[in-house]
Formats: sequence, structure tokens, C-alpha cells
Amino acid sequence: MSDIEQADRPDRFSVEHRVVGGVRVVTVRGEIDHDVKSVLGDALLRADGATPPSRIVVDLSGVTFMDSSGINVFVAAHQAVSAGEGWLRIAAAQDPVLQVLRLVGIDTLIPCHPTLEQALGT
Repeated sequence: MSDIEQADRPDRFSVEHRVVGGVRVVTVRGEIDHDVKSVLGDALLRADGATPPSRIVVDLSGVTFMDSSGINVFVAAHQAVSAGEGWLRIAAAQDPVLQVLRLVGIDTLIPCHPTLEQALGT
């Protein structure tokens, strides 16, 4: 497992990633905004090797706030993995974050699942 934290705001944002059954699971905690978009993008698309992962689940259960920066990162990651016939799924978003995803229509582009288990199992 790998951990990445925003150096100047470790109490407000952290991201961990691991592989479960061939799927990259990225667990995010805290606030997703402009200050952390590059860290989040790297966590989603950077694999330990040269090839980006083709299947990604983002666990948002620990995210308390997200602005349009997060939306942009998710759209870019979706486009990158879809180009290689992969997929991106969102799991366990809290209600305020899920409302943002629905408001801008991301839930019609990227499947949003109520739990991590459901996102991994479908």
C-alpha cells in the first residue's frame, strides 16, 4: 500500500492506494479542492510501473468536501482509462459530495456505488 499526503495540509487531505483483485483502489480522505488536484490525479493514474491502471475504484467515504477541481480530475481519469478500454468507478460518497456529483452529471458518466464492495463487485 502506498500513502500520499499533501505536505502542507496533512490534516485536511490524504490519499492511499492499493490493488484489490487487479483493481486499483484509491481511498481519499478530507477535502478535494484546487490545492490537491495534482496529488489526486497522480494517485488515480500513476501506477508503480509505466502503464497507468486500467480499472480504478475511488473510495470517497472519507471526503467531506469537493469542488469543481475534483470533478475535473475524475473526468480526466475517466477519459484516460476509457481510452484503454478500462473503467473508473466511484464508491461510498457522502451525501454532500454525492450531491455535487449528481448536480454536474458525473454520475451519468462515471458509475457511483453506495459501497466499496459494490463498486468492486460489479
